[in-house]
Amino acid sequence: MSDHDHGPAKGLLRWVTTTNHKDLGSLYLWFAFIMFFVGGFMALIIRAELFEPGMQFVDPQFFNSMTTMHALIMIFGAVMPAFVGLSNWLIPMMIGAPDMALPRLNNWGFWILPFAFAMLLSTLFMDGGAPAGGWTMYAPLVLQTGDAFPFVIFAIHLMGISSIMGSINVVATILNMRAPGMSLMKMPLFVWTWLITAYLLIATMPVLAGAVTMLLMDKFFGTSFFSAAGGGDPVLYQHIFWFFGHPEVYILILPAFGIVSMIIPTFARKPLFGYASMVYATASIAFLSFIVWAHHMFTVGMPLSGELFFMFSTMLIAVPTGVKVFNWMATMWRGAMTFETPMLFAIGFLVMFTLGGFSGVMMAITPVDFQYHDTYFIVAHFHYVLVPGAVFSIIAAVYYWLPKWTGYMYNETLGKWHFWLSAISVNITFFPMHFVGLAAMPRRYADYAVQYADFNAIASVGAFIFGFSQLLFLYIVIKTVWFSKQESKATDQVWEGAEGLEWEELTSPPAYHSFTVPPVVK
Repeated sequence: MSDHDHGPAKGLLRWVTTTNHKDLGSLYLWFAFIMFFVGGFMALIIRAELFEPGMQFVDPQFFNSMTTMHALIMIFGAVMPAFVGLSNWLIPMMIGAPDMALPRLNNWGFWILPFAFAMLLSTLFMDGGAPAGGWTMYAPLVLQTGDAFPFVIFAIHLMGISSIMGSINVVATILNMRAPGMSLMKMPLFVWTWLITAYLLIATMPVLAGAVTMLLMDKFFGTSFFSAAGGGDPVLYQHIFWFFGHPEVYILILPAFGIVSMIIPTFARKPLFGYASMVYATASIAFLSFIVWAHHMFTVGMPLSGELFFMFSTMLIAVPTGVKVFNWMATMWRGAMTFETPMLFAIGFLVMFTLGGFSGVMMAITPVDFQYHDTYFIVAHFHYVLVPGAVFSIIAAVYYWLPKWTGYMYNETLGKWHFWLSAISVNITFFPMHFVGLAAMPRRYADYAVQYADFNAIASVGAFIFGFSQLLFLYIVIKTVWFSKQESKATDQVWEGAEGLEWEELTSPPAYHSFTVPPVVK
């Protein structure tokens, strides 16, 4: 039952107490939007400092605090809550359910987040400053953090609890609340990718919780899990962290695969090519993500057999990912394509995510990874996967479903401006990083040698253009949601295909041609 069945909880109280999946989806999306700008502001501080050699604006300690906070906020505060918001909005509607299975858990899962991030951000004002050990928080470096340390650990625990609750809710909803006749292999791909993502989250978040709890014990309770002086091993922390951290990378991208698999068929006016192979590819990627973690650690002095195993298993992930890229291209092949804003972002995703995938295969090759490790080449790689990958897919989803959510059409011309500004500036920002990385510029340094100056200046200019073009996105969304006049009302079938196919038909397997479902029996 949603809170709308319980009388007039008005105004602010309604948003605090709501159990309605659409309300909570909107809350998640707005929270993620705010965090996107907070994390983006930190990225601009980093890029401003790196615009030229020497120290200009911040000291090295604060610079490393910014890299740490930027990563934690973008991953746990922007991308993951945005995907959870989309899952809240869309999964019940796509499977014909009246709401999520556990509405009050849903409310609690959201309201933990503002407190977690208030706690994380408060560390900027504490003695010793915010943590500066990178988002990986490697021991023993992060153990030098001052008063902020326990607050960071607790904030991470809260984010993890929120993620696990959201995931349990997604699994329970998908497995128990599908409309009659909707078997698993008839679900839209967005639902499939979220089902698999939710299992990844449930399996990996407790691993992160264990790792950071052991850090806490080392700092305050005299244990030596990661201290060589007490018989522990700092490399053990890396193993535990990356056993969480690598599946986490796929948690950040699998829902994006689902979104793109919904959008491309709509604007190509063709059903998705190879539905079943997409499902199996997603499941394969999720399985393989658990056995590749030590490719983040090729330089720690692993045995050769370990290096070979992690090299080959990592390269294996390229196979199901390649299947997906092939299927998206086959869907577009000879389709009656049009290039509205969601399609532009989906194609931008496809091109640039694939580029990031190629540099990932390069890094899987152990002997050459010794050159790439901890350089800007790595930064270039994962930003190509996460910015034009995860972030572009979220933006595409907002443009795609906003007319269905609000009943109003956004301004298509401004949307296209937003795409081209973002697509060009994201490449100006991250492409030069490949070059400075190959020339051995290390990550997480506030200063650098003069030979890297030109590429860094270009990257910083691109970053500021990208950052400010997101204000255009904010304007478009606010204008659509609150200020659209009668003339921009969306029609019943906003993205109806040229051949009269509705979007439900295009984005589901051929066997299931409609979402007209019998009323749910109470």
